[in-house]
Amino acid sequence: MKDVLDDIERWRAHGHRVAVATVVDVRGSSPRGLGATMAVSQEGEVAGSVSGGCVEGAVVSVALEVLEGGEPRLCEFGYSDDEAFAVGLTCGGTVILFVEPLDW
Repeated sequence: MKDVLDDIERWRAHGHRVAVATVVDVRGSSPRGLGATMAVSQEGEVAGSVSGGCVEGAVVSVALEVLEGGEPRLCEFGYSDDEAFAVGLTCGGTVILFVEPLDW
């Protein structure tokens, strides 16, 4: 979380709303572990990483939906090791994320 705090503060200072995605569970291999965090501003700016790039685009979409609806949500992203290799990803496994809007 510390690596995204400066960006969150900057966005907040400009009046932007922010959602935070946090890794709360991992099954199989994953490039980032429990607690890895990614913040997304209402403008779609991103700080941090929850998967080393494998699912960040999808997480941005979920974060923006959470900002629109205001409801936190659990979401799951993953591939088996074989599927990941077939599509060119370096890791298989599944990450479970908790995505929530920050409330100032």
